[in-house]
Amino acid sequence: MRIVAVVNQKGGSGKTTTTVNLAAALAEQGKRVLLIDLDPQGAASLCFGFKDKGKALYEVFTSQHTLSDAICRGEVDIIPASYLLAGVEKQLATHPRGESVLKEKIAFLEKDSWDYLLIDCPPTLGILSLNALAAASEILVPVETHVMALHGLVQLLKTINIVKQKLNPSLKISGILPCRVDFRTNHSKQVIDQLKTRFEGQVLNSIIRENIRLAEAPLYKKSIIEYAKDSNGSKDYRQLAKEFIEQETIS
Repeated sequence: MRIVAVVNQKGGSGKTTTTVNLAAALAEQGKRVLLIDLDPQGAASLCFGFKDKGKALYEVFTSQHTLSDAICRGEVDIIPASYLLAGVEKQLATHPRGESVLKEKIAFLEKDSWDYLLIDCPPTLGILSLNALAAASEILVPVETHVMALHGLVQLLKTINIVKQKLNPSLKISGILPCRVDFRTNHSKQVIDQLKTRFEGQVLNSIIRENIRLAEAPLYKKSIIEYAKDSNGSKDYRQLAKEFIEQETIS
């Protein structure tokens, strides 16, 4: 089971959109996917029709509850977020292994049940995101193609290196994903060129174009694959899923 944390501390980067639609595109390809929504705002959960499932995920972090207790089954299995997660930082502050709780819980999952575990991280680098980075085997970083996003990416990669040194030496970046790309402007093209130059070998071939259907789909509690299967957004995330699957044959 590949454990992938989808992370970027900058809002508007396409993080949740990527988690949800990559999960749906992988499921369409016959892959078994479990998604953990670690963002207290619960946007990924909403896309799959779950508004708030009470204390389940909060209790995973603060009690003896297991991740299996919190799974909601579907085409994509999901562990929905809880607004109570916003208070989990205080609960974990005094925990002797506060950054590793999720990793310890994942160890008890039946890993043969899924091909992918995708973790949608909060748009901050607090203790929930650190839990995801400590638990993951790899990281997917969606990046908005705007020059200001490059600075945030540099800071994020510094944090990832610290996590590798202190918590998770085997953590690797599976890819940097250009998102919200508008090929009508030179700016998007220039930012993609800069990404490929500064982060050589880490930028994925897949590109997520700016697409109104991607913004509409969550309103109908659907992934882009289900909502608009022939849209550019759907085509782009299918290509991303294909590239992810191909990574396994290369490695």
